[in-house]
Amino acid sequence: MANNEKGETTPERSEKNEVLEKLKLMKNSQKQKFDEFAERLQSMEKSIAKILKFDDNEKRTMMKFEKQLESLEKNQNKMEHRSEKEFVLKHVFENVANLKINETVTSKDVEHINANWHMEVKRFGTHLGFYFYCKPIAPVGDKWSIETNIKFIIMDNDGNIAIKAMKNRFKERDDYGYEEFLWEDVEYYLANNNLTIQVEVEILKMTGFGKENIREFDESQKDVSDVILAVQDTKFYVQKMYLALHSSYFKAIFFGKFNESEKSEIELKDINPDDFQKFLELIHGEPSIDDNTVSGILNLADMYDVPTAIRRCEEFLLKNSQKSMVQKLQLALRCNLESLKTKCLSEITEISDVKSIMAANLPEMDLSTAQALLQKCIDFSDK
Repeated sequence: MANNEKGETTPERSEKNEVLEKLKLMKNSQKQKFDEFAERLQSMEKSIAKILKFDDNEKRTMMKFEKQLESLEKNQNKMEHRSEKEFVLKHVFENVANLKINETVTSKDVEHINANWHMEVKRFGTHLGFYFYCKPIAPVGDKWSIETNIKFIIMDNDGNIAIKAMKNRFKERDDYGYEEFLWEDVEYYLANNNLTIQVEVEILKMTGFGKENIREFDESQKDVSDVILAVQDTKFYVQKMYLALHSSYFKAIFFGKFNESEKSEIELKDINPDDFQKFLELIHGEPSIDDNTVSGILNLADMYDVPTAIRRCEEFLLKNSQKSMVQKLQLALRCNLESLKTKCLSEITEISDVKSIMAANLPEMDLSTAQALLQKCIDFSDK
């Protein structure tokens, strides 16, 4: 009941009032956040007015940012992040309409997941061929292969696109592409004689990659382990307590109220055994971080909540890594590495740096970073 005979509030009514009061406070707090966000957007709109000072290329860059910000505002809570094994390459091939028969133009190599990737376009008699190449970064095994899902996208400035999807297995300087892009069709997608091509890649399986192990976690460690972690076809013999001390995830799995806590062998899904090998080496004190392994280690450290490994990866990226600023920024955004993000943003000194970030089409891009890049563009216009 809500009131007693004397009209006094009972505990039930008191609890309801308390809940209503909390809801009211939450509503007010949300309104305040919304008002603050609206003020920031109004301030940005005033700053965007400075676009009039830009040249045509800079105007296009700024307009792309406007669209990106609008998309981020609408989908801020719905953004889907690509996994470590997915990436996008985009390149603008210039003067395509003037290519001679059998003439080839090539994009620059871009590093992703221990391999360099690039695109080529070749003019044939009546059509245009497109090729996509992969070359592993040493050291790598004598025999290697990469199984992929690939989506080729040709686009023009008005948003018209042509898409072709396929599966492909790269091996030993294997190339793949399409030769059936008819010249008449390609001309439809040219903008000022330039052709924009984007390739979306999903890595399904990699064989023959990775450095020699520094430390073994195979059956030779059976007598000093108390659990087996199965990753694809590889089994890792480890100690529950040691992993639990480093990772809240493994602590919950091994010592929480889960069925796995009673098992002697646990399967870990959707991860790469080479990455997991280097991850285990790192948390066992080995120097396993380099530019070829840091992405995989960091991805697992973030997934399994291992602060020590995350910190060591960030320190390496800040001080020793030779990865590009764009690659570092992507890792910073993916794993919330604020110090690395700040350093990357500080290295943006001209409009071409901003364009290189936009060309990478980073799916991890968040609103605060987009705002920072927009402010960079505005600052460049004032110089």
